[in-house]
Amino acid sequence: MTDMIGFIGVGTMGEPMCRNLARKSGATVLAADRNPEPLQRLAADGVKTASMDEIVASCRTIFLSLPGGREVEQVCLGEGGILSKVQMGWTIIDTSTAPVALARRLYAEFEGKACAFADAPIARTRQAAIDGTLSIMVGGTADTFARIEPLLRHLASEVTHCGDAGAGQAVKILNNMILFQTVVALGEALSIARANGIDGKILYETLTKGSADSFALRNHGMKAMLPGVFPERAFSTDYALKDLSYAIQMAEDKGVPALGADVARELMERAKELGFSKEYWPVLIKAIEDGTRK
Repeated sequence: MTDMIGFIGVGTMGEPMCRNLARKSGATVLAADRNPEPLQRLAADGVKTASMDEIVASCRTIFLSLPGGREVEQVCLGEGGILSKVQMGWTIIDTSTAPVALARRLYAEFEGKACAFADAPIARTRQAAIDGTLSIMVGGTADTFARIEPLLRHLASEVTHCGDAGAGQAVKILNNMILFQTVVALGEALSIARANGIDGKILYETLTKGSADSFALRNHGMKAMLPGVFPERAFSTDYALKDLSYAIQMAEDKGVPALGADVARELMERAKELGFSKEYWPVLIKAIEDGTRK
């Protein structure tokens, strides 16, 4: 599986993932993206720029790292997409975050072409993607997982087989839902503390010593919300809303209440209304603060 690897989508997370594959796998990596800049940077690591057609024609293993379900569906199932060109025995690994139903459909479609498909969405930060310490949640057959796990280990320190097709997406989507709700709680706590004359830095540092400690606190809380730093080249409010919509849809499909997720969605939508759609999504604290002033 390591002679030639294709990588479609080298954006914020895809670029460092592609770089790690090129550096660690021993394979020739071909990459495609609409933006030439990351492809130019990746050339220094031996990654060859190619068209999607060239990748599908020559790479038995193809990674996808795309913004969401709409893009994944278009690249795979659209006119001239991967499914129409793939060869028997090829393996498609989708590291994007996309709807569970789409992952299951893609598995069935590629299986019909005698190809393997795995949903393998990623978790953790861009720095983790750079360091190769992502967490990857995989949905697919046991045989497919066994074949692709060595490649995924070049990208991640945690690789978990979550079950059949769609299971990786389900676990990732719920991971993000929990994270979003945790950050809402952190934003509310920070706003309440400041309104009561308590130093936010003291609040958060003290929380790290107690039962409220979390990854969200140390990363999203202390590094973004506390200093008020919400860069645009990060996971945006738009992307967070996209992932959250997948979780809420999963809940609605099964009749499960998701009240906390609804609150997080409301705050993110308000942050968009305030002009923060492209900023790093913990900017939702601005929506909390906006409500405080009213």
